[in-house]
Amino acid sequence: MSTAQRFQDKVVLVTGAAQGIGQGVALRIGAEGGQVLAVDRSDIVDEVVAQIREAGGEAASAHADLETYAGAQHAVAQCLAQFGRIDVLVNNVGGTIWAKPYEHYEEQQIEAEVRRSLFPTLWCCRAVLPHMVERQRGVIVNVSSVATRGVHRAPYSAAKGGVNALTASLAMEHARNGIRINATAPGGTDAPPRRVPRNQAPASQPTATETAWYQGVVDQTKNSSLMHRYGTIAEQVAPILFFASDESSYVTGSVLAVAGGDLG
Repeated sequence: MSTAQRFQDKVVLVTGAAQGIGQGVALRIGAEGGQVLAVDRSDIVDEVVAQIREAGGEAASAHADLETYAGAQHAVAQCLAQFGRIDVLVNNVGGTIWAKPYEHYEEQQIEAEVRRSLFPTLWCCRAVLPHMVERQRGVIVNVSSVATRGVHRAPYSAAKGGVNALTASLAMEHARNGIRINATAPGGTDAPPRRVPRNQAPASQPTATETAWYQGVVDQTKNSSLMHRYGTIAEQVAPILFFASDESSYVTGSVLAVAGGDLG
């Protein structure tokens, strides 16, 4: 792990920071000297903040539902109140809720997938940009997915395609304001079991058909990767931090596939 202090004297707002990739990003930025506002709608984000503080870093948490603009505004306002500015925004909220062929999705499930994996990035960008434009500086890193080409998750694929388009459009629009905007596109990633499931419905055992549909996702993901494996949390965090740091000062409007050779 790098011991560089790439985020010394920088304020970084990390969304979806309670678990998985977002948690890894928050912990690494805290270890590299950044002041972290860790945002999640789950209270377990407070445990991530405690880990950063125990390691000698500076962090605070905000509880917000980023599927709403009000939630995004709250997160940005809390960061400004706590730290006085926002240098970097990492948009990490999102993830497939269901895995099934598109014709089996219900109307409300399609809408829920788009709300989960597109709107938090849309809303957070909208909430933070006035502050960054006023300062004429800032960095936004969006976490997208190579699953814009993938089986059994078409609504999620459409949402992440929207993240890619948003990244390119906003980078073009705001380069003149000193704001860089890039995205990583993770492939399959090994992570500990989620403590808060993406699907908030009562837990039930999947049917044999549902299990087969999900296995189809796993098989396609590994087969599409030249390395034929899932990545690790650390392997996903590293390029996010590269885009978030000054090391990528001449990069904007890019979407980087981090998927073992799968370009999505």
